[in-house]
Amino acid sequence: MSPSIWQIGIVVVLVLLLFGAGKLPRIMGDLAEGIKSFKKGMKDEGGAQKPPSEKD
Repeated sequence: MSPSIWQIGIVVVLVLLLFGAGKLPRIMGDLAEGIKSFKKGMKDEGGAQKPPSEKD
């Protein structure tokens, strides 16, 4: 079951009322920065734990 356009609109209005239009860009920027650092950490961790492939 997918949300209708009215449900999406109500959620958007509630978010704007709770956070205010001025805070949303800062929140989205912080979220994007967190995602980037998470991806970088996963990439760094993945390379460090990757065992060397040995052929016998």
